Amino acid sequence: MSSLRLFVFVTVSLSWCVSAFGDEFAVLQEDVRRHAEGQTDSARLAREALDPEALILDSDRDPLDVILRRSQALLDDLQGMPNAPDLSAAAKDLSELRAKCEAVPPGDPGRRPLFHAICAVRRRIAFSNPLLDFSNVVFLKHDRATYQHMVDQYFGFRAVKGGGVFVLENAFSEAPTLRDVLAGALVENGRLKGQSLANGSFISLELSPDAKCMLFAWTEAVVPVEPTDLTPHKDLWTPESTYHIFAANIDGSGLTQLTDGPWNDFDPCFLPNGRICFVSERRGGFLRCGVRPDPTYTLHSMRADGTDIIPLSYHETHEWHPSVNNDGMIVYSRWDYVDRDSDIAHHLWLTFPDGRDPRSYHGNYPYIREYRPWMELSIRAVPNAHTYVATSTPHHGQNYGSLVLIDMRKSDDGAMSQLKRITPEVALPESESAPGVPGKIHGGRNTANAEVYGTAWPLSEKYYLCVYDPGQKNYGVYLLDAFGNRELVYRDPAVACLDPIPLRARPEPPVIPSRTLQAAEDRTGPAPATGRIAIMNVYESALIWPEDVTITALRLVQIFPKTTPAANEPKIGFGEQSLARGVLGTVPVEVDGSVYCEAPAGVPFYFQVLDKDGRAVQTMRSDTYVHPGETLSCVGCHEPKQQTPRNPAPLAMQKPPTTLTPPVEGAYPVLFSRLVQPVLDKQCVACHAKNEKAPSFNGTIFGDFGWSMAYHELAPFGWAKHGGNGALAKNVTSYLIPGQVGARASKLMEILRNDNHKDVLIPDEDMARLTLWLDCNSVFYGDYLETEKQARGEV
Repeated sequence: MSSLRLFVFVTVSLSWCVSAFGDEFAVLQEDVRRHAEGQTDSARLAREALDPEALILDSDRDPLDVILRRSQALLDDLQGMPNAPDLSAAAKDLSELRAKCEAVPPGDPGRRPLFHAICAVRRRIAFSNPLLDFSNVVFLKHDRATYQHMVDQYFGFRAVKGGGVFVLENAFSEAPTLRDVLAGALVENGRLKGQSLANGSFISLELSPDAKCMLFAWTEAVVPVEPTDLTPHKDLWTPESTYHIFAANIDGSGLTQLTDGPWNDFDPCFLPNGRICFVSERRGGFLRCGVRPDPTYTLHSMRADGTDIIPLSYHETHEWHPSVNNDGMIVYSRWDYVDRDSDIAHHLWLTFPDGRDPRSYHGNYPYIREYRPWMELSIRAVPNAHTYVATSTPHHGQNYGSLVLIDMRKSDDGAMSQLKRITPEVALPESESAPGVPGKIHGGRNTANAEVYGTAWPLSEKYYLCVYDPGQKNYGVYLLDAFGNRELVYRDPAVACLDPIPLRARPEPPVIPSRTLQAAEDRTGPAPATGRIAIMNVYESALIWPEDVTITALRLVQIFPKTTPAANEPKIGFGEQSLARGVLGTVPVEVDGSVYCEAPAGVPFYFQVLDKDGRAVQTMRSDTYVHPGETLSCVGCHEPKQQTPRNPAPLAMQKPPTTLTPPVEGAYPVLFSRLVQPVLDKQCVACHAKNEKAPSFNGTIFGDFGWSMAYHELAPFGWAKHGGNGALAKNVTSYLIPGQVGARASKLMEILRNDNHKDVLIPDEDMARLTLWLDCNSVFYGDYLETEKQARGEV
């Protein structure tokens, strides 16, 4: 292109250039300054960046150097594709501009017009990408919620009214047009029949693989009362104040309401078997780390017409953003914190489309939470790859942040080994104070300027549609590449954008047959009340077992989702934010380490492996569950993630499943007044009463938190892991070391066993009660309600 033609091109595009390039120049200028002043960890970013071109290099003097280098990287990559477009003209233009740049030194005002000219050429190059084999993009208009928290952002009464579902037609041309998909559409059924969705808020867009139908959530965004942290749940959650799921054809016809009620239902996705997976509060329970009412929401599914709603997950905390990966599995984000840091694990999980066998292959047990993303949301599988794109988001914020690529084929080092930064110029929110620089360890403060990117749709490992705004408010739709280039596709000056999706058909993932008896189409009668557990060899573990330990039994401990809305109300035990729990029972472990047993369906529980004395050698800090008719199979206990069974014919599987042996009285639920106090009354109270200096184990006098004085005296000698923000510092690790848990690691057991406690011999049955209490986090209460009755030992 001649200089005159280039001048004309830039001039006619001036209005677009100012809006598209002005911010980019300023952003890059700030990136260069931070790099030059050493405010980022350049060495770490170089190790973790998906492509080095996305970094600021020592040779970059100003934004012009950066954009020229990145544009060339984009050009080279597209020219190397098998179906590469003819970019010879763009290559010539870029070469001419490079020569002009060399003649204008840094600091000269003439470099700014050259920056704009290069960006204009780059746009032509970017929109020639063969992966843009579609003309239209469907997306939402949606403003950020009014409350900055990962949970609360999906409450309908926190939504900002406005927005809608739109298609940008001829999106990559010089004259795209916008179509309001639901303009004139009326709801065809249900409570809102005959009404439009004009005066509410949209979220969670999903497009069917054939590109003919879409799902989304919508709320009337009514605020029944002005919310405060102490506003009762019943006063805020109504059908008018919550999100519900709708379906429509892509032309706007067939608008139907699939869910309704006083629950937030959102994040729908199409399953290959014809059902719809979504997230719902219907299961019950509350968040454990706040004082406001935050109902728990987890995976559910329903038929395409909204009938036969069933839970896919019985997890006790929150879950988000299910999507279907290339193998037909559901990939989603799950918040995991059983007796551990509340802000450390909300990362990628996989489950089958019927909900069985939930597994974490990435991110669940970091060594230091600030060394990796605090949270990963909007996880989607990259086409024709084994990787996933995700947004590294804050805990105390919303679904925006820095984009990362996850590769679970790599081993998890508790930090960044499975991750590459797609956008290394943006810090991992809440984890980092600046790109690559960990924030204050256990500080729990969101990085204020890092919620920049969101809802990435992968075209490949190098190219994405996403939303972006360095101001973190007016997000526009962008085409992003791994080299650090961004091209504005669409921005509304009044309302932010969300969830851009190519409007084209895509391959349908395979249908995985159901192995549960829960959905209506999978059963011929009532669903059974149990499932089965099959463990090949409990000794198969990524962690080292204590020497000479023999595992004799497996204990199942049910955890009870919280039924009161404020954290530590009641304070279950001296371990912060403990869950109430109950022992379901135990089953024997065969000499080869195998287990095959029945378990109740539909409840969250965790495993403990026990030695010959009935003491826990290892315990989970997560939960699992079985569905009706499911067989949950494990290789071992925290075995390496990619390991396959090495026990060809486990002994336990050569006979029918074992039934659980019920626990002693007072263990379901685990209740101090019924499990431990009887032992103290028989073995300790009389002797301690004779010694004024000895602790009193009186169970009829009550103090702080409603705990008995006996518990106050005994608890410091117990064993408990803490929950809550920053608990990792107290707990040392986010996982447990075999042999260093429960009774084995408690001061109480050390006193009773090593000193024989002044010749007091405690019978085995009483020692078993103390052991079980210590293994179960030394809790006081067994439930969240009627605490006075619990303290007194009433049933």
